[in-house]
Amino acid sequence: MTTDINRLLDIMTTLRNPDGGCPWDVEQTFQTIAPYTIEEAYEVADAIEHGSTNDLRDELGDLLFQVVFHAEMAKEDDLFNFNDVVKSVSDKMVRRHPHVFADSAIESADAQTSAWEEMKAEERLESVHKDDPSVLAGVPVALPALTRAEKLQKRAARIGFDWPTPERVMDKVHEEVAEVEHELANGQNKDRLTDEIGDLLFVCTNLARKLGIDAETALRQANSKFEKRFRTMEAGLNGTPSTLEQMEAGWEAAKRAERQG
Repeated sequence: MTTDINRLLDIMTTLRNPDGGCPWDVEQTFQTIAPYTIEEAYEVADAIEHGSTNDLRDELGDLLFQVVFHAEMAKEDDLFNFNDVVKSVSDKMVRRHPHVFADSAIESADAQTSAWEEMKAEERLESVHKDDPSVLAGVPVALPALTRAEKLQKRAARIGFDWPTPERVMDKVHEEVAEVEHELANGQNKDRLTDEIGDLLFVCTNLARKLGIDAETALRQANSKFEKRFRTMEAGLNGTPSTLEQMEAGWEAAKRAERQG
């Protein structure tokens, strides 16, 4: 294992070598590589979604390579190196699992989640966000919007800013739907519609959170279901020009076939 990791580190060093390395790799920075890091994380999730262990292995390798890439650039600037990254996460995992590596007792997964969040909050007080007193400090802006909405809501809930039941959140869903309908009936101002639809998406995310459902996962599943039904409908039409009514009939047929299958 150590030999394999060292080989990968050596490959990265060679690629970044201005004398004989890869010109593209040499010119990259933390900022230019960040989008690729995000993309690789999504490709890991996609491999999991499709249940392909071979793809998952390969995509995890690509994601690991992103970690190595960032660590190599940091090493070049005398900031930290790959071993520092490994030590940092190892120390963090031991610190955040005192019930495993020390004498603390955790009675359930929910209790562990609460303890984990408390430890993260304490760590933030000593991090780059120490000058920001808000409970929302440190929620990355670059997260997918649904994921960030859920994290903001979880943080707010920690200090009691939360609806007590899913039913109360449903009241807000109906309220936000009514506000969208109001804007549709009053000129369809795009800025106001954008604002109201954003509020509706935010409160739907909150409803998912209250029900213990990951909003990002739910939307991915909805996307997958839409794509499957649309392709079935599309195949049934055999590429012939069709009216909306014909396509809707094909869509309903695809739904029925899905349920029967």
